[in-house]
Amino acid sequence: MNHRCRRSRKSLHVALVYNAATGLLPVSPEDRGSTADLRKMIHHMARALRSLGHRVTILPLADDLFTFHRKLRRLEPDVVFNQYDDVVHGVFSEMLFAAIVQMMGFRITGSPALALGLSRYKHTTSKLLHGLGIPIPPCTEVLEKVGDVDLHEWKFPLIVQPSHEDAGIGLDRNSVVRSKKALRNQVRHVLQEYKQPALVQLFLPGREFNVGIVGGKRTRLMPLAEVQYEDMPPEIPPIMSYAAKWIETSLEYKKTSILCPAEVEPALASQLYDIALRAFRAVRGWGYGRVDIRLDEEGNPRVLEVNCNASLEEDIGLARSAKRAGIHYPQLLQMIIDAAIEGPPYDVSIPMQPFNHA
Repeated sequence: MNHRCRRSRKSLHVALVYNAATGLLPVSPEDRGSTADLRKMIHHMARALRSLGHRVTILPLADDLFTFHRKLRRLEPDVVFNQYDDVVHGVFSEMLFAAIVQMMGFRITGSPALALGLSRYKHTTSKLLHGLGIPIPPCTEVLEKVGDVDLHEWKFPLIVQPSHEDAGIGLDRNSVVRSKKALRNQVRHVLQEYKQPALVQLFLPGREFNVGIVGGKRTRLMPLAEVQYEDMPPEIPPIMSYAAKWIETSLEYKKTSILCPAEVEPALASQLYDIALRAFRAVRGWGYGRVDIRLDEEGNPRVLEVNCNASLEEDIGLARSAKRAGIHYPQLLQMIIDAAIEGPPYDVSIPMQPFNHA
Protein backbone atom coordinates (compact mmCIF):
# COMPACT_ATOMS: atom_id res chain seq x y z
CA MET A 1 0.00 0.00 0.00
CA ASN A 2 1.42 3.36 -1.00
CA HIS A 3 -0.46 6.52 -0.07
CA ARG A 4 2.25 8.91 -1.23
CA CYS A 5 1.43 11.03 -4.25
CA ARG A 6 2.08 14.45 -5.66
CA ARG A 7 0.28 17.54 -4.47
CA SER A 8 -3.11 17.31 -6.10
CA ARG A 9 -6.43 19.11 -6.29
CA LYS A 10 -8.32 16.05 -7.53
CA SER A 11 -11.26 14.64 -5.61
CA LEU A 12 -10.03 12.66 -2.62
CA HIS A 13 -11.55 10.36 -0.07
CA VAL A 14 -11.02 12.12 3.27
CA ALA A 15 -11.48 10.39 6.62
CA LEU A 16 -12.31 13.15 9.11
CA VAL A 17 -11.36 11.85 12.56
CA TYR A 18 -12.18 13.36 15.93
CA ASN A 19 -12.18 12.30 19.59
CA ALA A 20 -15.72 11.15 20.41
CA ALA A 21 -15.08 10.23 24.04
CA THR A 22 -17.66 11.73 26.40
CA GLY A 23 -18.32 11.90 30.11
CA LEU A 24 -14.65 11.91 31.10
CA LEU A 25 -14.66 15.49 32.40
CA PRO A 26 -17.51 17.70 33.66
CA VAL A 27 -18.69 20.27 31.11
CA SER A 28 -20.95 23.26 31.70
CA PRO A 29 -23.59 24.25 29.10
CA GLU A 30 -21.84 27.55 28.34
CA ASP A 31 -18.50 25.83 27.62
CA ARG A 32 -17.61 26.18 23.93
CA GLY A 33 -14.94 23.52 24.38
CA SER A 34 -17.57 20.81 24.85
CA THR A 35 -17.96 17.65 22.78
CA ALA A 36 -21.28 18.97 21.43
CA ASP A 37 -19.56 22.04 20.01
CA LEU A 38 -16.81 19.83 18.60
CA ARG A 39 -19.37 17.70 16.73
CA LYS A 40 -20.93 20.82 15.23
CA MET A 41 -17.53 21.97 14.04
CA ILE A 42 -16.71 18.55 12.56
CA HIS A 43 -19.94 18.43 10.54
CA HIS A 44 -19.38 21.99 9.35
CA MET A 45 -15.85 21.06 8.33
CA ALA A 46 -17.16 18.03 6.45
CA ARG A 47 -19.54 20.24 4.46
CA ALA A 48 -16.68 22.59 3.60
CA LEU A 49 -14.54 19.67 2.40
CA ARG A 50 -17.41 18.27 0.33
CA SER A 51 -17.84 21.69 -1.29
CA LEU A 52 -14.34 21.14 -2.69
CA GLY A 53 -15.48 17.93 -4.36
CA HIS A 54 -13.98 15.54 -1.82
CA ARG A 55 -15.75 12.45 -0.50
CA VAL A 56 -15.77 12.75 3.28
CA THR A 57 -16.31 10.04 5.88
CA ILE A 58 -16.62 11.24 9.45
CA LEU A 59 -14.89 8.69 11.66
CA PRO A 60 -15.24 9.17 15.44
CA LEU A 61 -12.77 7.50 17.77
CA ALA A 62 -13.72 6.95 21.39
CA ASP A 63 -12.39 3.96 23.34
CA ASP A 64 -12.29 1.13 20.77
CA LEU A 65 -9.02 1.46 18.89
CA PHE A 66 -9.31 -2.03 17.36
CA THR A 67 -12.67 -1.20 15.72
CA PHE A 68 -11.31 2.13 14.52
CA HIS A 69 -8.30 0.36 13.00
CA ARG A 70 -10.57 -2.06 11.08
CA LYS A 71 -12.83 0.75 9.84
CA LEU A 72 -9.90 2.84 8.63
CA ARG A 73 -8.42 -0.16 6.80
CA ARG A 74 -11.78 -0.81 5.16
CA LEU A 75 -12.25 2.83 4.13
CA GLU A 76 -8.75 3.15 2.61
CA PRO A 77 -8.91 6.98 2.53
CA ASP A 78 -6.48 9.08 0.53
CA VAL A 79 -5.86 11.21 3.58
CA VAL A 80 -6.85 11.29 7.25
CA PHE A 81 -7.92 14.76 8.33
CA ASN A 82 -6.77 14.80 11.92
CA GLN A 83 -9.04 16.58 14.39
CA TYR A 84 -8.26 14.24 17.27
CA ASP A 85 -7.65 16.14 20.49
CA ASP A 86 -7.19 14.88 24.04
CA VAL A 87 -10.01 15.42 26.52
CA VAL A 88 -8.36 14.05 29.67
CA HIS A 89 -5.76 16.06 31.58
CA GLY A 90 -2.20 14.90 31.04
CA VAL A 91 -3.02 12.31 28.35
CA PHE A 92 -0.97 12.31 25.13
CA SER A 93 -3.25 10.31 22.86
CA GLU A 94 -3.23 12.92 20.08
CA MET A 95 0.50 12.28 19.63
CA LEU A 96 -0.03 8.50 19.70
CA PHE A 97 -2.97 8.75 17.29
CA ALA A 98 -0.85 10.51 14.67
CA ALA A 99 1.84 7.86 15.07
CA ILE A 100 -0.67 5.02 14.65
CA VAL A 101 -2.15 6.49 11.46
CA GLN A 102 1.28 6.99 9.97
CA MET A 103 2.31 3.46 10.93
CA MET A 104 -0.77 2.21 9.09
CA GLY A 105 0.55 3.94 5.96
CA PHE A 106 -1.99 6.74 5.60
CA ARG A 107 -1.32 10.37 4.96
CA ILE A 108 -2.46 12.55 7.87
CA THR A 109 -3.02 16.29 8.05
CA GLY A 110 -1.09 18.53 10.36
CA SER A 111 2.09 17.87 12.26
CA PRO A 112 3.71 14.48 12.87
CA ALA A 113 3.64 12.78 16.28
CA LEU A 114 6.88 14.33 17.51
CA ALA A 115 5.64 17.89 16.97
CA LEU A 116 2.27 17.13 18.56
CA GLY A 117 4.05 15.71 21.59
CA LEU A 118 6.34 18.70 21.91
CA SER A 119 3.31 21.00 21.72
CA ARG A 120 2.13 19.42 24.95
CA TYR A 121 5.52 19.08 26.68
CA LYS A 122 5.75 22.82 27.13
CA HIS A 123 8.85 22.88 29.30
CA THR A 124 10.76 20.63 26.89
CA THR A 125 9.75 22.85 23.98
CA SER A 126 10.78 25.99 25.86
CA LYS A 127 14.22 24.57 26.59
CA LEU A 128 14.58 23.40 22.98
CA LEU A 129 13.73 26.89 21.71
CA HIS A 130 16.07 28.51 24.23
CA GLY A 131 18.90 26.26 23.10
CA LEU A 132 18.32 27.38 19.51
CA GLY A 133 18.45 31.05 20.46
CA ILE A 134 14.71 31.58 20.19
CA PRO A 135 13.56 33.86 23.03
CA ILE A 136 11.29 32.46 25.76
CA PRO A 137 10.10 34.00 29.04
CA PRO A 138 12.73 34.24 31.81
CA CYS A 139 12.42 32.05 34.91
CA THR A 140 11.07 29.13 32.87
CA GLU A 141 11.12 26.13 35.22
CA VAL A 142 9.14 22.94 35.72
CA LEU A 143 8.28 22.03 39.33
CA GLU A 144 7.40 18.44 40.22
CA LYS A 145 6.68 19.12 43.90
CA VAL A 146 5.87 22.13 46.04
CA GLY A 147 9.26 22.02 47.72
CA ASP A 148 10.92 22.72 44.36
CA VAL A 149 9.84 26.35 44.77
CA ASP A 150 12.75 26.83 47.18
CA LEU A 151 15.32 25.57 44.66
CA HIS A 152 15.14 28.68 42.48
CA GLU A 153 15.52 32.43 42.66
CA TRP A 154 12.31 34.04 41.44
CA LYS A 155 11.40 37.41 40.01
CA PHE A 156 7.72 38.27 40.37
CA PRO A 157 5.09 38.31 38.99
CA LEU A 158 5.10 34.74 37.69
CA ILE A 159 2.53 32.71 35.77
CA VAL A 160 1.86 29.11 36.81
CA GLN A 161 0.13 26.50 34.65
CA PRO A 162 0.05 22.74 34.01
CA SER A 163 3.08 21.74 31.98
CA HIS A 164 1.29 19.30 29.66
CA GLU A 165 -1.94 21.08 28.69
CA ASP A 166 -3.19 23.37 25.92
CA ALA A 167 -6.35 25.35 25.12
CA GLY A 168 -5.95 27.45 28.26
CA ILE A 169 -6.57 24.46 30.55
CA GLY A 170 -5.33 25.21 34.03
CA LEU A 171 -5.08 28.96 33.52
CA ASP A 172 -7.43 30.98 35.72
CA ARG A 173 -7.62 34.09 37.90
CA ASN A 174 -5.10 32.65 40.35
CA SER A 175 -2.48 31.72 37.76
CA VAL A 176 -0.49 34.97 38.01
CA VAL A 177 1.25 35.06 41.40
CA ARG A 178 3.15 37.86 43.11
CA SER A 179 4.67 36.16 46.16
CA LYS A 180 6.42 32.92 47.08
CA LYS A 181 3.43 31.91 49.21
CA ALA A 182 1.05 32.36 46.27
CA LEU A 183 3.49 30.49 44.06
CA ARG A 184 3.51 27.51 46.41
CA ASN A 185 -0.28 27.50 46.58
CA GLN A 186 -0.68 27.57 42.80
CA VAL A 187 1.96 24.89 42.22
CA ARG A 188 0.16 22.72 44.79
CA HIS A 189 -3.13 23.32 42.97
CA VAL A 190 -1.68 22.26 39.61
CA LEU A 191 -0.07 19.14 41.07
CA GLN A 192 -3.27 18.05 42.81
CA GLU A 193 -5.84 19.05 40.20
CA TYR A 194 -4.03 18.13 36.99
CA LYS A 195 -1.70 15.37 38.21
CA GLN A 196 1.30 16.78 36.38
CA PRO A 197 4.25 19.12 36.98
CA ALA A 198 3.70 22.87 37.06
CA LEU A 199 5.30 25.15 34.49
CA VAL A 200 6.44 28.46 35.97
CA GLN A 201 7.52 31.47 33.89
CA LEU A 202 7.97 35.19 34.38
CA PHE A 203 4.69 36.92 33.57
CA LEU A 204 5.27 39.22 30.59
CA PRO A 205 3.39 42.55 30.72
CA GLY A 206 3.50 43.42 27.01
CA ARG A 207 1.28 42.92 23.97
CA GLU A 208 0.27 39.38 22.98
CA PHE A 209 0.18 38.08 19.41
CA ASN A 210 -0.94 34.93 17.60
CA VAL A 211 0.99 34.02 14.45
CA GLY A 212 -0.81 31.58 12.16
CA ILE A 213 1.21 29.31 9.86
CA VAL A 214 -0.17 27.24 6.97
CA GLY A 215 1.47 25.02 4.37
CA GLY A 216 4.22 22.53 3.79
CA LYS A 217 7.47 23.41 2.08
CA ARG A 218 5.87 26.65 0.87
CA THR A 219 4.92 28.01 4.25
CA ARG A 220 2.49 30.91 4.34
CA LEU A 221 2.34 33.26 7.32
CA MET A 222 -1.09 34.60 8.17
CA PRO A 223 -1.89 38.20 9.20
CA LEU A 224 -0.94 38.85 12.81
CA ALA A 225 -3.68 38.71 15.43
CA GLU A 226 -3.39 40.63 18.69
CA VAL A 227 -5.14 39.57 21.90
CA GLN A 228 -6.50 42.68 23.58
CA TYR A 229 -7.12 42.87 27.32
CA GLU A 230 -7.73 46.60 27.69
CA ASP A 231 -11.29 46.11 28.94
CA MET A 232 -10.36 43.45 31.49
CA PRO A 233 -11.02 44.53 35.10
CA PRO A 234 -7.78 45.07 37.05
CA GLU A 235 -8.54 42.24 39.48
CA ILE A 236 -8.47 39.69 36.61
CA PRO A 237 -5.04 38.94 35.08
CA PRO A 238 -4.74 39.75 31.35
CA ILE A 239 -4.11 36.20 30.15
CA MET A 240 -5.75 33.81 27.69
CA SER A 241 -7.25 31.63 30.38
CA TYR A 242 -9.65 28.74 29.82
CA ALA A 243 -12.56 31.03 30.64
CA ALA A 244 -11.33 33.68 28.20
CA LYS A 245 -11.14 31.08 25.44
CA TRP A 246 -14.25 29.00 26.02
CA ILE A 247 -16.73 30.14 28.71
CA GLU A 248 -19.07 32.57 26.95
CA THR A 249 -20.78 33.74 30.14
CA SER A 250 -17.52 34.62 31.90
CA LEU A 251 -16.19 38.13 32.33
CA GLU A 252 -12.88 36.94 30.89
CA TYR A 253 -14.57 35.85 27.65
CA LYS A 254 -16.60 39.03 27.32
CA LYS A 255 -13.68 41.37 28.03
CA THR A 256 -11.10 39.68 25.80
CA SER A 257 -11.05 40.64 22.13
CA ILE A 258 -8.94 39.84 19.08
CA LEU A 259 -7.72 42.43 16.58
CA CYS A 260 -6.82 40.90 13.22
CA PRO A 261 -4.93 42.13 11.39
CA ALA A 262 -3.01 43.63 14.28
CA GLU A 263 -1.69 47.17 14.07
CA VAL A 264 2.04 46.52 14.23
CA GLU A 265 5.02 48.51 13.00
CA PRO A 266 6.95 46.73 10.21
CA ALA A 267 10.09 46.07 12.28
CA LEU A 268 8.13 44.33 15.04
CA ALA A 269 6.03 42.40 12.54
CA SER A 270 9.19 41.11 10.90
CA GLN A 271 10.52 40.02 14.30
CA LEU A 272 7.30 38.23 15.18
CA TYR A 273 7.16 36.36 11.89
CA ASP A 274 10.81 35.34 12.06
CA ILE A 275 10.57 34.05 15.62
CA ALA A 276 7.28 32.24 14.98
CA LEU A 277 8.54 30.44 11.88
CA ARG A 278 11.79 29.43 13.57
CA ALA A 279 9.87 28.07 16.57
CA PHE A 280 7.40 26.15 14.38
CA ARG A 281 10.20 24.57 12.40
CA ALA A 282 12.20 23.80 15.55
CA VAL A 283 9.50 21.41 16.78
CA ARG A 284 9.03 19.96 13.26
CA GLY A 285 5.62 21.56 12.80
CA TRP A 286 3.92 20.88 9.48
CA GLY A 287 0.73 21.75 7.62
CA TYR A 288 -0.69 24.32 10.00
CA GLY A 289 -0.18 25.71 13.46
CA ARG A 290 -0.10 28.79 15.65
CA VAL A 291 2.68 30.38 17.66
CA ASP A 292 1.73 32.59 20.60
CA ILE A 293 4.17 35.38 21.43
CA ARG A 294 4.16 38.08 24.09
CA LEU A 295 6.36 41.12 24.53
CA ASP A 296 8.42 41.55 27.68
CA GLU A 297 8.77 44.81 29.63
CA GLU A 298 11.37 46.04 27.12
CA GLY A 299 9.19 45.23 24.10
CA ASN A 300 11.10 42.12 23.05
CA PRO A 301 9.04 39.20 21.66
CA ARG A 302 9.19 35.89 23.55
CA VAL A 303 7.48 32.63 22.60
CA LEU A 304 4.74 31.48 24.97
CA GLU A 305 3.59 28.41 23.08
CA VAL A 306 3.93 26.51 19.82
CA ASN A 307 0.55 24.94 19.02
CA CYS A 308 0.77 22.27 16.32
CA ASN A 309 -2.85 21.21 16.83
CA ALA A 310 -4.51 24.61 16.68
CA SER A 311 -8.29 24.91 16.38
CA LEU A 312 -9.64 24.93 12.84
CA GLU A 313 -13.08 26.25 13.72
CA GLU A 314 -14.30 28.70 11.08
CA ASP A 315 -13.95 32.43 11.87
CA ILE A 316 -11.86 31.70 14.97
CA GLY A 317 -8.10 31.65 15.51
CA LEU A 318 -6.20 30.39 12.49
CA ALA A 319 -9.24 30.40 10.20
CA ARG A 320 -9.98 34.02 11.11
CA SER A 321 -6.41 35.06 10.27
CA ALA A 322 -6.58 33.13 6.99
CA LYS A 323 -9.81 34.88 6.09
CA ARG A 324 -8.10 38.25 6.60
CA ALA A 325 -5.51 37.06 4.09
CA GLY A 326 -8.25 36.33 1.54
CA ILE A 327 -8.19 32.58 2.17
CA HIS A 328 -11.73 31.31 2.61
CA TYR A 329 -12.45 28.38 4.88
CA PRO A 330 -12.66 25.59 2.27
CA GLN A 331 -9.45 26.89 0.67
CA LEU A 332 -7.70 26.77 4.06
CA LEU A 333 -8.71 23.14 4.52
CA GLN A 334 -7.47 22.35 1.01
CA MET A 335 -4.09 23.94 1.78
CA ILE A 336 -3.83 21.71 4.84
CA ILE A 337 -4.68 18.63 2.76
CA ASP A 338 -2.10 19.64 0.14
CA ALA A 339 0.57 19.80 2.84
CA ALA A 340 -0.45 16.33 4.06
CA ILE A 341 -0.20 14.87 0.54
CA GLU A 342 3.18 16.55 0.12
CA GLY A 343 4.37 15.16 3.46
CA PRO A 344 7.10 16.42 5.80
CA PRO A 345 10.69 16.28 4.53
CA TYR A 346 12.86 13.32 5.54
CA ASP A 347 9.69 11.50 6.58
CA VAL A 348 10.40 7.82 5.93
CA SER A 349 7.20 5.79 6.20
CA ILE A 350 7.24 2.00 6.24
CA PRO A 351 3.60 0.92 6.81
CA MET A 352 3.11 -1.99 9.15
CA GLN A 353 1.11 -4.81 7.64
CA PRO A 354 -2.19 -5.74 9.30
CA PHE A 355 -2.44 -8.98 11.22
CA ASN A 356 -3.97 -11.89 9.35
CA HIS A 357 -6.32 -13.84 11.58
CA ALA A 358 -6.86 -17.49 10.75
